[in-house]
Amino acid sequence: MESGGGVYRIVVRDELGDRFAVQFEGMSFTRIDGNTVITGGVCDQAQLIGLIQHAQELGLELISVSEVPATGGQEGRNDGAEPV
Repeated sequence: MESGGGVYRIVVRDELGDRFAVQFEGMSFTRIDGNTVITGGVCDQAQLIGLIQHAQELGLELISVSEVPATGGQEGRNDGAEPV
Protein backbone atom coordinates (compact mmCIF):
# COMPACT_ATOMS: atom_id res chain seq x y z
CA MET A 1 0.00 0.00 0.00
CA GLU A 2 1.26 3.49 -0.78
CA SER A 3 1.73 5.87 2.11
CA GLY A 4 -0.68 8.28 0.38
CA GLY A 5 -3.66 6.10 1.23
CA GLY A 6 -6.64 5.43 -0.99
CA VAL A 7 -10.20 4.17 -0.93
CA TYR A 8 -10.80 0.89 0.89
CA ARG A 9 -13.69 -1.55 1.21
CA ILE A 10 -14.08 -3.38 4.52
CA VAL A 11 -16.68 -6.16 4.59
CA VAL A 12 -18.06 -7.41 7.91
CA ARG A 13 -20.55 -10.17 8.62
CA ASP A 14 -24.17 -9.20 9.36
CA GLU A 15 -26.21 -6.22 8.26
CA LEU A 16 -25.25 -3.57 10.78
CA GLY A 17 -27.72 -1.03 12.07
CA ASP A 18 -27.36 2.71 11.66
CA ARG A 19 -25.83 3.08 15.13
CA PHE A 20 -22.61 1.59 13.74
CA ALA A 21 -22.35 4.31 11.09
CA VAL A 22 -21.39 6.77 13.83
CA GLN A 23 -18.53 4.46 14.76
CA PHE A 24 -17.03 4.81 11.27
CA GLU A 25 -17.56 8.51 10.63
CA GLY A 26 -16.89 9.59 7.06
CA MET A 27 -17.32 6.08 5.65
CA SER A 28 -20.29 4.86 3.61
CA PHE A 29 -22.30 1.80 4.62
CA THR A 30 -23.99 -0.59 2.20
CA ARG A 31 -25.89 -3.69 3.29
CA ILE A 32 -25.57 -6.56 0.83
CA ASP A 33 -26.58 -10.23 1.17
CA GLY A 34 -26.45 -10.31 4.97
CA ASN A 35 -23.16 -8.41 5.21
CA THR A 36 -22.17 -4.77 5.55
CA VAL A 37 -19.68 -3.07 3.24
CA ILE A 38 -17.90 -0.09 4.77
CA THR A 39 -16.21 2.05 2.10
CA GLY A 40 -14.19 5.21 2.32
CA GLY A 41 -10.92 7.00 2.01
CA VAL A 42 -8.01 6.44 4.36
CA CYS A 43 -4.97 8.67 4.49
CA ASP A 44 -2.37 6.02 5.35
CA GLN A 45 -1.74 2.47 6.56
CA ALA A 46 -1.98 3.49 10.22
CA GLN A 47 -5.54 4.77 9.72
CA LEU A 48 -6.53 1.57 7.89
CA ILE A 49 -5.14 -0.58 10.69
CA GLY A 50 -7.01 1.61 13.19
CA LEU A 51 -10.29 1.00 11.35
CA ILE A 52 -9.70 -2.75 11.34
CA GLN A 53 -8.84 -2.72 15.05
CA HIS A 54 -11.93 -0.64 15.80
CA ALA A 55 -14.12 -3.18 13.99
CA GLN A 56 -12.56 -5.91 16.10
CA GLU A 57 -13.14 -3.94 19.32
CA LEU A 58 -16.82 -3.65 18.37
CA GLY A 59 -16.99 -7.43 18.00
CA LEU A 60 -17.53 -7.35 14.24
CA GLU A 61 -16.47 -10.36 12.17
CA LEU A 62 -14.16 -9.20 9.40
CA ILE A 63 -14.70 -10.90 6.04
CA SER A 64 -12.37 -8.90 3.80
CA VAL A 65 -10.40 -5.69 3.33
CA SER A 66 -9.52 -4.51 -0.17
CA GLU A 67 -8.34 -1.39 -1.92
CA VAL A 68 -10.85 0.02 -4.38
CA PRO A 69 -9.19 0.66 -7.75
CA ALA A 70 -9.29 4.30 -8.81
CA THR A 71 -11.93 4.88 -11.48
CA GLY A 72 -13.56 7.87 -13.05
CA GLY A 73 -16.92 7.06 -11.42
CA GLN A 74 -18.14 7.05 -7.85
CA GLU A 75 -15.39 6.12 -5.42
CA GLY A 76 -15.82 2.65 -4.07
CA ARG A 77 -19.10 1.92 -5.82
CA ASN A 78 -19.43 -0.70 -8.50
CA ASP A 79 -21.86 -3.13 -6.88
CA GLY A 80 -25.11 -1.42 -7.86
CA ALA A 81 -26.34 -1.34 -4.26
CA GLU A 82 -27.84 1.73 -2.64
CA PRO A 83 -25.89 3.34 0.21
CA VAL A 84 -27.40 3.32 3.67
